Amino acid sequence: MERSPNPELACPVAPVVDIVFSRWTTPILWALHEYGRQRFGELERLLPTITPKVLTQRLRQLERDGLVARTYHAEMPPRAEYEITPLGASLGPLFAQLATWADTGLPEVERARQAYDSH
Repeated sequence: MERSPNPELACPVAPVVDIVFSRWTTPILWALHEYGRQRFGELERLLPTITPKVLTQRLRQLERDGLVARTYHAEMPPRAEYEITPLGASLGPLFAQLATWADTGLPEVERARQAYDSH
């Protein structure tokens, strides 16, 4: 009996897509890359549609993955700051390529959708 192929072997970028492009990960990384070190409340203002619970979950996952570093300051009131790590920053060229593609690719996608939907 032949085994079904491992999707990660069939597409070696699948694990990267799972890490980087899960919901809210890209906007958080983009914000930290563009604006530098941020406190939780600052990130909330930069990403107004994310809930505090989801922002907390995403930041913890990004910290676990080594893409974001959290610095805790034991002062009154206590505060934490988040910044992109060198590993996270190494995704910058990927994001830049995607932004470039978006400029030309998304209008083509929209035209294709309109043509498809008009059938």
